[in-house]
Amino acid sequence: MRYAKHLKQALLQAAILGATLAVPLTVMAGDAAPAAEAPIAARTWANVPTQMISAAGTQFAYRELGKQNGGTPVVLLNHLAAVLDNWDPRVVDGIAAKHHVIVFDNRGVGASGGTTPRTMEEMADDAIAFIQAMGFEQVDLLGFSMGGMVSQEIVLKNPGLVRKLILAGTGPAGGVGIGTVAGVANVDILRGLVTFQDPKQFLFFTRSPDGIAAGEAFLARLKERAQDRDKDIAVSAYLAQLAALKAWGDKAPADLSVVKQPVLVANGDQDRMVPTVNSRDLAQRLPNSTLVIYPDAGHGGIFQYATQFVPEALDFLAR
Repeated sequence: MRYAKHLKQALLQAAILGATLAVPLTVMAGDAAPAAEAPIAARTWANVPTQMISAAGTQFAYRELGKQNGGTPVVLLNHLAAVLDNWDPRVVDGIAAKHHVIVFDNRGVGASGGTTPRTMEEMADDAIAFIQAMGFEQVDLLGFSMGGMVSQEIVLKNPGLVRKLILAGTGPAGGVGIGTVAGVANVDILRGLVTFQDPKQFLFFTRSPDGIAAGEAFLARLKERAQDRDKDIAVSAYLAQLAALKAWGDKAPADLSVVKQPVLVANGDQDRMVPTVNSRDLAQRLPNSTLVIYPDAGHGGIFQYATQFVPEALDFLAR
C-alpha cells in the first residue's frame, strides 16, 4: 500500500512536470544548439541569446532585448512554473520595440542556479539582487501572475528602485482564491493530459470559440524559438512555488496605499487561477492605478489581447 501511494505521487508529479512546460517534440529544452547571435538591432525573442549573471551568489539566466532604446529598463517577472520560453513573443517583442527589456529565470528555475524560494518575499529579494547586479538604478516592472505578486513585494521593499509597475493576472496578499491556486492548476494539468492538450489552454483561456482559438495561437507562438530553449522547471521548484502561493494567499493584506508609483492593472474578465476580483481589489488599493479588464478572457488575457495590451503598456510606460 505504501509503495502504491508513493508510486501514485511520483506519477502525478511527473505528469505535472511534463505538462507544465509544453515544448515542440522535436526541440527538447536545453538540448538544441545555441542560437546564432543576430545583430543587436535584429534580435527578437526567437533568437536573442541567453546570458548568465551572478547575483547574491546565484547564477541567473536572462535574455535582453532593445538595449539600444535606452531609457528605464523594463524587467519582466514570470508566472507559476514558467521559464524564459513561457513569455509570449508578441508581448516581449512589442515592448522591446520601444524599451530595453530584460527577462530572467527565478532562482532554482530553468537555467538559473540555486534552490527555489518558498515565499514571495525571498523571490523579491532575488529579483532586487538581480536588478542591482545588472547595474540598474531604477526599473519598470511587468509582473504576470506570480510575477505580479513578487513585483508588489519589490516595490514595498525597495520603492526607490521602481518607476512604474504593470501587474497582470495577479492579486494582493490574502486575495480571494490565491491560496487554492494549486488545486486549480493541478486539476487542469491532469485535464490537459486526459484530453492530450496543453494545460495552459484551460488555465489561461476561456472555453468559448474565441478563447480556444486564442489559446491555440498563443501556444503556437511559444514554439517560435527553435534553438537555445530554456531548461524545464523541476518538480521540486514547481512545488516550492506552490508553497509560496499558498503562503501569499494566507498572508494578511499589505498596505498598498504607500505605493505611489503609477500602476497598470490588467486581467481577463474570467480568470480562474487568480480570480478577476483580485485585479479590481488591487486597483482600488493602489492610489495611482489604471484598470484594464479584457472581455471573454481568462488568466492569459494579456496574451489573448496582445495586440491591444502592448500599445496600452507602451502608452502607460511613456506617460
